[in-house]
Amino acid sequence: MTTRYGLLTGAGFALVLLAVLATGVSSAAAAGPVDAPGFSKVFTCSACHGAGGNSLSDSMPTLAGIYPAYFKKQIQDYAAGKRPSPEMEPYAKMVLVLGVDEIANYFAGQSRQPTTIAVSAAAVERGRVASAQCAICHGADGRGDPAKLVPNLGGQPPGYLRLQMLLFKAEKRSPGDANLAAIKALMKGIPEETFTDLAAYYSSLR
Repeated sequence: MTTRYGLLTGAGFALVLLAVLATGVSSAAAAGPVDAPGFSKVFTCSACHGAGGNSLSDSMPTLAGIYPAYFKKQIQDYAAGKRPSPEMEPYAKMVLVLGVDEIANYFAGQSRQPTTIAVSAAAVERGRVASAQCAICHGADGRGDPAKLVPNLGGQPPGYLRLQMLLFKAEKRSPGDANLAAIKALMKGIPEETFTDLAAYYSSLR
């Protein structure tokens, strides 16, 4: 019911309010769960790493599908300054406070989408040939080994992959980490132009 000016009376307002609430409840029920465990803690991560951890940037890694133990190790190293990064160190400390296990499991449970960064078919083929020396640790399909904290390289942005190879070669990625001595020695023997091809190949894997 309304007044002469078109305003709802108390009874009319109550009826409309009940109708709106009923619609909202119905829509919420149809929408299903909107908060997977850990979702509320990764808003800050999403700003750089993309929704659900799928990066849209050539320089930022995709976190979707990451192995939990590997994620946890990198966060701990960033926070302790063992993997130097002025940008990541404060965020890593935040992740430790919020709950690294829950956040690691959240990203591990997300489906990794192929990178949107284009690479040339020629570079992919050259990288495929050059990757034989990398397969010892990362496997023929680039999926790595979660038990040995070897990450899955497939589908990562090529720019990010190339940068990490350069950092390994220059001893700027986790300096002093004895567990990475073998990969650093390998990187030092690979021409930098080959890094572009390797990055293209691994980013193309699905």
